[in-house]
Amino acid sequence: MRRTFLGAGLALLLTATACSAPETAAAPPPPSAGTPTASRQDPAQADRTLASLRRVDDLPMWEMTYVGDYDPTVGTDAAPPSPFGCSLFAASGDPSRPLFARNFDWDANPALVLRTDPPDGYATVSLVDMSYLGVGADPTGDRRLLNAPLLPFDGMNERGLAVGLAADDGATARAEAGKPTVGSVRILRLVLDQAATVDEAVAVFGRHNLDFDGGPPLHYLLADATGASAVVEFVDGAMRVEKGQGGWQALTNVPVVGVPEERRRTDHRYGVLAAALTKAGGVVDDRAALELLNDVRQGHTRWSVTYGLRTGEIHLRTATGTEREYRLPVTLP
Repeated sequence: MRRTFLGAGLALLLTATACSAPETAAAPPPPSAGTPTASRQDPAQADRTLASLRRVDDLPMWEMTYVGDYDPTVGTDAAPPSPFGCSLFAASGDPSRPLFARNFDWDANPALVLRTDPPDGYATVSLVDMSYLGVGADPTGDRRLLNAPLLPFDGMNERGLAVGLAADDGATARAEAGKPTVGSVRILRLVLDQAATVDEAVAVFGRHNLDFDGGPPLHYLLADATGASAVVEFVDGAMRVEKGQGGWQALTNVPVVGVPEERRRTDHRYGVLAAALTKAGGVVDDRAALELLNDVRQGHTRWSVTYGLRTGEIHLRTATGTEREYRLPVTLP
């Protein structure tokens, strides 16, 4: 929507606070490898996108800037098996610095920090598990990377709206006539592209049927620059929403909508998050948030990330211990 990334250079600022990009051991595949389905780029834009790919961590973690347009309603969908264990929270006790944080707990797959700025949507930074694109540990030249916008597992847009997902094995989504159906990960792309607030994001969910086939059912945490947050869950086939109250909201792999707080806290990770956030009054900065995420990390935590919803600051810590910082310019109402 706004030209946040492209034009006279990149407005997204990157600082590496640990290692520099390592050499890759494998020979790159030929430039023609893979077939993109979502790309609406001209050849020059596609070439610029693939040329921007660089490895920044031994996870391996890669970065890429997507140049041009894509169709977020077609092509690749993720169908990850369960369990898809993650921990997320929104902290808004300090309304001037609301924050969204999450651990992504999953298989040892390569990951991608992706910058997008579509002509008809908001600019975003998101994190992608690259295995669902069908690419290998060294994806250099693989044109399936041009489908990367379709599979954000968490992210934030230029209006300070953030979203992330976690498994909720008891969830069920019932299709409603007249609504388009999208994948349960794809919906994050539609939210990031189209929504500036939690209410707008909930409306995006409400306009679509979600397809949980082939993977675990999911639930979602949303937060925005005003300090608002919400959990979106699917209970007995219907979408249900719980707005955040009290300066924080957390999500792991147990249902929360309609569930008493005491019962929620019997889940270990939720209990640790809830106790710490209650004690802090929902006031945590990025360092405190990363340490809290560390308290609930698991052996298969792939990355921990915090999104500053008013500052646009992004702090990323990978399973290898590398820390990286990004900034996405945020335009507030």
